[in-house]
Amino acid sequence: MDSAFEVAAELGYDGVELMVWTEPDSQRLATVARASERTGMPVLAVHAPCLAITQRVWTPDPAERLRRSAVLAASLGAPTVVLHPPFRWQRRYALGLARQVDELERAHGVRIAMENMFPLRRGRLRWSSYTPGHDPTKPGARWYTLDLSHTATAADDALALLDRMGDRLVHLHLADGTGLERDEHLVPGRGTQPCAEVCRRLGASGFEGTVVVEISTRRARSRNERLDMLAESLLFARLHLGTDLPRSPV
Repeated sequence: MDSAFEVAAELGYDGVELMVWTEPDSQRLATVARASERTGMPVLAVHAPCLAITQRVWTPDPAERLRRSAVLAASLGAPTVVLHPPFRWQRRYALGLARQVDELERAHGVRIAMENMFPLRRGRLRWSSYTPGHDPTKPGARWYTLDLSHTATAADDALALLDRMGDRLVHLHLADGTGLERDEHLVPGRGTQPCAEVCRRLGASGFEGTVVVEISTRRARSRNERLDMLAESLLFARLHLGTDLPRSPV
């Protein structure tokens, strides 16, 4: 975790999004706060532990994980909590989620922004593990996160989704994809998604949310190659968002 804060500072990012992960340091307020203070990189969003791999981070109870994420975000001064739609097997959690989101937002002064996901795809077959589906605009949410790698994997129209989210979009995961059946998180501009157009529209609209570079650097063969990928992504964001830039965490 420390290296993410250090790289963000080295490359000139404005802050970071904290993914609460299986790594214990990402779960501890004091540890995260020290890394933020030491590097001068504020935490601008907290991603709740709602992936399949993080179902037992903190607790198996998804409602309690969301509550702890909201408390952590408020304690770090982060305005946004990123959340995925509930899994189909989380029926009780799903039934109470809208009420819990409302209560947490009022209690802690954060925005809980539901992220678009993607169905499993095998040829023409599509199956969603989320309820009511992978698209949070159906039936709707108070705040949204738009992920452009997920639109590629889902074969969704990113610009149409952007329009449906409208002024309730407060968080962008800037990445790219080619439409493969797996989540790619490519450097923006290296895939088929309208990353530049989405950024231009947000820049022209006076968007006041947060733009996050969320790319995969697992295939980087060296630290320098990893830094080049992150630097290229930051330059892409600033170029296409325009001069009045939203914050661009890594």
